[in-house]
Amino acid sequence: MTEKTDLTALLGSRICHDLISPIGAIGNGVELLMMDGSIRGPEMTLISESVSHANARIRFFRVAFGASTAEQRIGRPEILSILGDLTRGGRLQIEWQGPTDLSRREVKLAFLLILCLETAMAYGGRIRVERNDARWTLTGQANKMKVDADLWELLSNPAAQVEMSAARVHFALVPEEMTRQGRRLTAEIRETEIRLTF
Repeated sequence: MTEKTDLTALLGSRICHDLISPIGAIGNGVELLMMDGSIRGPEMTLISESVSHANARIRFFRVAFGASTAEQRIGRPEILSILGDLTRGGRLQIEWQGPTDLSRREVKLAFLLILCLETAMAYGGRIRVERNDARWTLTGQANKMKVDADLWELLSNPAAQVEMSAARVHFALVPEEMTRQGRRLTAEIRETEIRLTF
């Protein structure tokens, strides 16, 4: 593990840790106002939904971008809670199949790949995540895909010259995480389906 990668993951953990408490507090405050009944209407519903979505993204990012050790574990109920909150009311659905207890590092890699699939599935669709024995398969299916060939080449060829942006940083992080875990990614890209195995 390189020093740069350590600092990137620690920065991700720090940002998520510092944001999750105030976002949770705002959510609790909105819930109390709605229970009180003095403030109602579409504005409060919009605020409540926005806070819930922000909280879900922070929880997801904490796993995808945060630091993790080989000993850390994460349970299926927590994963399902994160993914359920993340996709509630959206155009993208995620089906998670796998053991009840998993290495947090493996889930981190799966979450980074979910972000890659989400980028290609900008119009919505369904992602299925499966883990059998020690092998993972993520399948994204959509009627319409938006695939940037250069970005997807980066997943298997870290030396590829790709203009990077904050919105696409997960594509650059996947090869580093694959190397760290001693895994190799296989990507099959079709018109309406992307299958990733590692």
